[in-house]
Amino acid sequence: MQRLRAMLMACALVLLAAQSGAAAGFGIYEWSARGNALGGATVGRADDPSAIASNPAGITQLDGIRVLGGVTFIHPVVDVRTNTQWTTSDENALWIPPHFYATAKLNDRLSLGVGAFSRFGLGSVFDEDWPGRYNSYEAIIKSVSATPVLAYQISEKWSAAFGLDATYLAFTKQQKIANGAISALIPAGDNNLKLDADGMGYGFNAGIHYRPCPYARLGLTYRSPVTMKVRGDADFTRSAGYAAAASASPLLDAWLRDSRAWGTVTLPDSLAFGLAIYPWEKLSIEAGFVYTWWSKYDALTINYADAVIPGGKTQTSSIKDWNDVWRFNVGLEYALLPWMDVRLGYVYDESPVPDDTIDYMVPANDRHLLNGGLGFHWDNWTVDLNYTYLIITDRDIDARPKEGVLEGEVNDGRAHMLGVSVGYTF
Repeated sequence: MQRLRAMLMACALVLLAAQSGAAAGFGIYEWSARGNALGGATVGRADDPSAIASNPAGITQLDGIRVLGGVTFIHPVVDVRTNTQWTTSDENALWIPPHFYATAKLNDRLSLGVGAFSRFGLGSVFDEDWPGRYNSYEAIIKSVSATPVLAYQISEKWSAAFGLDATYLAFTKQQKIANGAISALIPAGDNNLKLDADGMGYGFNAGIHYRPCPYARLGLTYRSPVTMKVRGDADFTRSAGYAAAASASPLLDAWLRDSRAWGTVTLPDSLAFGLAIYPWEKLSIEAGFVYTWWSKYDALTINYADAVIPGGKTQTSSIKDWNDVWRFNVGLEYALLPWMDVRLGYVYDESPVPDDTIDYMVPANDRHLLNGGLGFHWDNWTVDLNYTYLIITDRDIDARPKEGVLEGEVNDGRAHMLGVSVGYTF
C-alpha cells in the first residue's frame, strides 16, 4: 500500500498539474474525447479502452493490446450577485483533467485493463477581495484514480468485470476572516486562512455488459464510495490590525497561528446504466443515466491540532446535506466516411446542492451539456476530438451571514470544453 500511494502521488504531480473542473457537485465525467462528444453515453457501447472508466465489462470486446490517452480543456465562468454587487469568477481559469487507459486480451475470455483518470474535481476561484470572501474565494479539488480491472466473458452475450479504485485527492481552500468578527476592538481588516490537505482512499468497481442481439447492447456499472482521511496544514496570514492587537493580548496571539489540520471525506458511490441500439451498420444511439449518492457528503469538518480558531475552537464544521441526484444522457454516432465518425450528445445533470446549504465553493445549479465531436481512424491509430458547451441554470441564494453567504443569485454560468484523445492498437 505504501508503494502504491507513493506511485500515485508521483503520478499526481504530473496528472494534477492543472486539473479540475466545473461539475455538478464536484464529480467529473470527462473521461475521453469520444465519451465527451457522446455525452458520456458509452456504458452500453463500452467498445474502446475508456470503457475502463464507463463500463469495464466491455473491454472483452477489444482485441490485442490497446492504449488511449488525452486531456479535456475546461474553461468555466459564472456570475454571482452578492446583495447588489455582481462578481465574475476567474475568467482566466483553465482546468485540464487527463485520462489514460490500456487494455490487453489475455485469451478468448479474459481481458485486463488499467486506467488513470479523474472522477472528482472542483475549481471555484474569485478575486480575494470579493464580497463572498468570508465564505470562500478559492476552492480547488484535484484527484486521480488508478483503476486496474479484470473482465471475463461469461458467454457469447454476457461479460462481467471487477476492479479496484485507488484515489488520491488534494484539497485547497482559501477564505478571509474579518477582524470585526473576532473583536470589535480590533481595527478593520482581513486575515487569510489557507487550507492545504491531501489523502488516499480505496474502493472498488463492478460492471456487466450484455449483448442480447446484434442490434443492442446494455451496460451497468457500480462504483463504491471511497472514504479517506485528508491531512495537511492551515496557514494563517494576520492583518496588520490583528498583529498589533495580538502583540498586546496573549489570548489573541494564541489564535490564527499555523497548525496541522485534518478531516475525513467520503466520495460518493454511483450507478450507471446505458442502452445502445444499432438501427443500421453505420449508426448507433445510446441513452442512459448515472445515479450518484451525494447524500454521503453531509458535512465538511476540519480539525486543527491547536485551538487556533477565534473562540478557542479546534474544529470547524459546515453542514452540506447534499441530495442524491440523476444525470441523464443520450449520444449518437454515425460513420460518415470509412475513416471518420460524427458524434452528438446531450446531458442533463442535476445539482446535488440544496438551497439551504449552497455556498461559494460550489456556486452552481442543474446543468445542460451540448456535445459534438469527430473521430478519425486509420491503420492502428484513432484520434478523437470534441467540443462541449455547458450551461448552468440560474438560481437564487438566501443569506446565511454566520457562514459568510450573502443574499444573491448565480447567473449565466457556462463553460467551454475541448477534448482530445489519441489511441493505438498493437
